[in-house]
Amino acid sequence: MDSKKHSAFTGSKAKISRRTGGSFSAYDGGLHGKNTELTKDKKIVQAWRCEMEGWPEKHFSKAVFSLKGVKNGTRLDFIQTDVPDACAKSIAEGWHNFYWKPIGKMLKT
Repeated sequence: MDSKKHSAFTGSKAKISRRTGGSFSAYDGGLHGKNTELTKDKKIVQAWRCEMEGWPEKHFSKAVFSLKGVKNGTRLDFIQTDVPDACAKSIAEGWHNFYWKPIGKMLKT
């Protein structure tokens, strides 16, 4: 939920509101949506869409990030629903390559 940190680990422009109902965009606007639920230190729910071939106009998926304190850190559980079938493989690979790997590297430093 930090525009500067997000931009730093992805290498592209991001703008992220920290308010419920606020907008976010990442990858220079290629990903965007709204925060539909924010529970501090526990949960982020977003109406999320990607500007890519096969993604229907005005269609939003639901991305849920659940955070839980555990010994020596925080556990992140993630689920995304309502991704168009034509985009599912690419979106899954994108999360892995452009988010989880870079976040892991950032947190190790």
